[in-house]
Amino acid sequence: MEIAADVRAGRLRAVDVVDEALARITRTDHALRAFTQVWGERARTWAREVDLRVAAGGRLPLAGVPVGVKGRHGLRAAGPLLAAGCVPVGATSVPGPGTAWQTWGLGAHGPTVNPWRADRTPGGSSAGSAAAVAAGLVPLATGTDGAGSVRIPAAWCGVLGLKVTNGRPTGQGRAGPAAPADRTGLAAAGVLAWHAVDADAYWRAVSPRRGLPERHDPERPPSAVFSPDLGFADPDPEPLALARAAAARLAAAGVVTLLTPSGPPLRLADPAPAWLALRTPGADLRAAERVREANDRLLAGFFAGPEGADLLLTPTTPNAAHGHEGPGDRFSTALTWAFNLSGHPAISLPAGFGADGCPVGLQIVAAPDAEASLLSVARAAATTGKSTCAHI
Repeated sequence: MEIAADVRAGRLRAVDVVDEALARITRTDHALRAFTQVWGERARTWAREVDLRVAAGGRLPLAGVPVGVKGRHGLRAAGPLLAAGCVPVGATSVPGPGTAWQTWGLGAHGPTVNPWRADRTPGGSSAGSAAAVAAGLVPLATGTDGAGSVRIPAAWCGVLGLKVTNGRPTGQGRAGPAAPADRTGLAAAGVLAWHAVDADAYWRAVSPRRGLPERHDPERPPSAVFSPDLGFADPDPEPLALARAAAARLAAAGVVTLLTPSGPPLRLADPAPAWLALRTPGADLRAAERVREANDRLLAGFFAGPEGADLLLTPTTPNAAHGHEGPGDRFSTALTWAFNLSGHPAISLPAGFGADGCPVGLQIVAAPDAEASLLSVARAAATTGKSTCAHI
């Protein structure tokens, strides 16, 4: 990460980097409303401490990097990022009670908006984190993902969003900031980033098992299968076409090798009833566990069977970003929550823009504990096209 390298080398001071981030937030966030709290003086104090640690010889991998933390309790889980030299600058917005699809960033000032179109949602629940990164307020922001809450806003804001393997210990705790409230095993930690190298730096800082190798042979591109619907979803034509085209670009650039399975396509059971049952107190969980076990067997065979692939590719969402009035009867989570139920790590990469001017995403799923492979693909994908910064 360039910021950290410059701070470690003495070309920049962490306190100046943080001052610039706070100035960007002051100029822009009145319209974006990505933050609910901004910790100006506290952030400057942390930044001065980073400068002192660097001057004393500390080799901080994320020295001086401003970061947004998801929700007002997100700072509780930011210890490893602070230890790595990150400077939290504020709490990002999440949906309020009774508004699962609408995020109110600054209360009376209105909802958090999508940086590409103010009349569209940024997605949730890591809404403010995705919007802040997409608008260039911070290079990194934390998230948690219980049904797609990192990947969906990443897709709709045109940034990268990584969900780690469920249950995998990280420096953020079992599932990051949401862990104390999650008793179902569905939630996992995650990060929103503009650049793949930044997400990789985050992962190296928070993962106690950062030394795990990539699952595929590094001498060849990982093999991948594109699934339009996982066997049950009904994606809209445009997000599907954009995701399919993004997968084809990765293959053409040699980032992945797209396979055509010789057998029937992957057909998972729709996870919706099982996911909802697991989140409903007193529900009969026997049917939910049968769905989970059946999908686990299918996914294990997909990744480790005789014709197994390294990666599974899908659209991140079946639909484009909707308005602030809500999604209607669509489940935007249709293609993401299967991997909260199974626990697989997954990443959303920008896949292009729809006719409405809003981004959509390509979801890439890997075997458990294969975050390194996902991030390797994300880094390679970053060299295949140009990034465009969002503006309010």
